[in-house]
Amino acid sequence: MSEIAQLVLTIKKRLKIQGVTYRELALELGMSEPSVKRMFATQRFSLDRLVEISSFLGFTLAELAQEAAVTENLLHTLTEAQEAELVSDFKLLLVAICSLNHWTVRDIVAAYRLTEAECIQKLVRLDRLRLLVLLPGNRIRLNVARDFDWRPNGPARRFFREHSLHEFVGADFARDDEMMAFAHAMLTDAALAKVLAEMRKLRQRLAELHEESLASPLAKRRGVGMLLALREWETEAFRELRR
Repeated sequence: MSEIAQLVLTIKKRLKIQGVTYRELALELGMSEPSVKRMFATQRFSLDRLVEISSFLGFTLAELAQEAAVTENLLHTLTEAQEAELVSDFKLLLVAICSLNHWTVRDIVAAYRLTEAECIQKLVRLDRLRLLVLLPGNRIRLNVARDFDWRPNGPARRFFREHSLHEFVGADFARDDEMMAFAHAMLTDAALAKVLAEMRKLRQRLAELHEESLASPLAKRRGVGMLLALREWETEAFRELRR
């Protein structure tokens, strides 16, 4: 991908995160909406126009260019040591999860018993861990790819299993916006591979819908958890009866 294409992609992502439509951008730039759409489609921007759009988004052009430059090197996972540091400090983990969900410092401090100074201190540590970049004005730029995931059997997943899994699956899932299903089947290797592929697609779709939802205010979004689990399994009560 060319540098200008990557920069345009970054600008479009920022517009989406801030919920800015092409019509609103057109009004700010003194242009027609079709002209703005054509500008993005052809990727033909003057330097002054790029500076103007960057300023409207609350960034300098240099900051957006830097963000575009690092997009190709986004983290897909953390190291064992990085995850271990995260889960060793509950407040650090909290700020990390909020940041991954695109909360601002103001959002975090308003919702949790953290002072602004504590929150920023945690963000500095997360910056050092390369999970994000703390920009001027305490703005947060994530450094993770869309398919970012925790390490298999790493510190983060072990923390979830030990501290949250029982609470998560212990609910009755009776609300209309909740669902828990369990099914059992005897599958061939080929059929099992197809099911795993569908599970990966569903996880990817959740990530896509997460990004689509960023255009809405935080108050309009709800944190949800989705657990997908599949393995060769037989209940212990049955195993005890085996010969």
